[in-house]
Amino acid sequence: MSRAVLSLGSNLGDRFGHLRGAVAGFGAAVVAASPVYETAPWGGVEQPDFLNAVLIVDDPAVDHWGWLRRGQELEQAAERVREVRWGPRTLDVDVVAVDGVTSDDPELLLPHPGTPERATVLIPWLDVEPDAVLPGQGRVADLLAALPAGATDTVRRRPDLVLR
Repeated sequence: MSRAVLSLGSNLGDRFGHLRGAVAGFGAAVVAASPVYETAPWGGVEQPDFLNAVLIVDDPAVDHWGWLRRGQELEQAAERVREVRWGPRTLDVDVVAVDGVTSDDPELLLPHPGTPERATVLIPWLDVEPDAVLPGQGRVADLLAALPAGATDTVRRRPDLVLR
């Protein structure tokens, strides 16, 4: 069995359409989709706000590399362009964690680096998995509680946008 936590983000074009396209692209493997959140950009590059969500996916035929490749294919289908690190994008699919697998391969670092500091991932993840644990880092609820004051202020739930 291969169960993964995937983070989705979009801040160019039809942001919600790109997130829906990713959910459709993962198809029957999608076990849960979080609510959609609108978030301020992260990384210091001036750009529009993001729509973010987290998916829990499960497919016994897909390993951590398979989840990465599927995500990359969906990014390509959304015509993602990688010009600026942490820059704007039509679709970003990050593999956050897969069955407790750890990887230091530069192409697929697992768990995904930066996750413990990103409310844009932690908040929607807790929506679909309240007892979530980030391998090697601890309970997601504890990681969220440890964020500095104000770190969650720019993460706004969008109840008008439902992925499933």
